[in-house]
Amino acid sequence: MKIIVGITGASGSIYAYSLIRSLHQLGAETYVIATGAGENVMKYECGADMQELAGYATVLSNTDLFAPVASGSFKTDGMVIIPCSMNTLGAIANGMGDTLLSRAASVVLKEKRRLIIVPRETPLHLIHLENMLRIARAGADIMPASPGFYNHPTEIWELVNFMIARVLDALGIDHQLMKRWGES
Repeated sequence: MKIIVGITGASGSIYAYSLIRSLHQLGAETYVIATGAGENVMKYECGADMQELAGYATVLSNTDLFAPVASGSFKTDGMVIIPCSMNTLGAIANGMGDTLLSRAASVVLKEKRRLIIVPRETPLHLIHLENMLRIARAGADIMPASPGFYNHPTEIWELVNFMIARVLDALGIDHQLMKRWGES
């Protein structure tokens, strides 16, 4: 599979880091695009930079509108923006394509491919909610970073893996990241 992962400046970079590593371990061809704020938050929260992520994926510059993922003729299986800031969400909801991240999201939508948005913001005001509705109507899946607790997590990685497992499920990628409800 070919998956694009977008990283924005919202808190929750641990989700992006974990998803990229999981995709690598599962053999997916992964392309990473980070906003400037996304890079800064990744460094601050995880101590990781784009050079480290390049060990797991192809890292693309957010300013490179000539990158393959900017074109619908470059076939991918989907895109996940994790975490997704309300700024990026608003740009995508309003058809902005002035960065590679927003352009790639627009391409995924227009080509009827899977776009998963993982917002990590609270509280939400009316404009945030309307932008989410607009993107959902265009075909995206909205998956707020809201891990479940029925697995009785005791470590942060269990909470992170719950969300990553749900994202991988939405992409149709088999994994063993969590125990499913009803499994012993």
